[in-house]
Amino acid sequence: MLRTIEIRWHGRGGQGTVTAAKTFATACLHSGRHVQAFPEYGPERAGAPLQAYNRISPTKLQLHCPVSQPDIVAIVDASLLNGVDVSAGMCNEGLFLVNTDKNHAIIKKKLQLKPKQKLYCLDASGIALACFGQPFPNSSMVGALGKISGLVDLNALLEDVENSFGKKFSKKVVSGNVEAVRRSWNEVIET
Repeated sequence: MLRTIEIRWHGRGGQGTVTAAKTFATACLHSGRHVQAFPEYGPERAGAPLQAYNRISPTKLQLHCPVSQPDIVAIVDASLLNGVDVSAGMCNEGLFLVNTDKNHAIIKKKLQLKPKQKLYCLDASGIALACFGQPFPNSSMVGALGKISGLVDLNALLEDVENSFGKKFSKKVVSGNVEAVRRSWNEVIET
């Protein structure tokens, strides 16, 4: 890794988007990187659109502001494609990661990708439902992001999810989230 990578997450309150950004940053930190993870939201309620950000760098981070020109955009809720400009400021060679069970051609058309931009999709909510019985896509998105970004290896990510979630949830929920990370790492596809 030679430069800072900036990531912008788009989700809705209550989906675990902020937790996903923090979990991903922690895994990158434990892999020897300098990191930032922070949300941007106001007094919105569950279901309201929000953004969260990551910066991952080989050197100390000096910048402390929202990400306006992301290298990667992670879209936790594909319904946001209908009302939020998720591609605003996206770099010409950026990566989009979208949680969707819809036809990927429809997503591609909505994003209007530039020639060198890439789209990765997975049914993160479906994976979560299968792995731990709840449609919270955050762990699945973290696993997929780890794979497509190349910023962290799978074992580091699994260990971090287990440690982070183990402080708050039952062993069953933790093992389900770990499995969601593993499955999403293997199931995310470039379209």
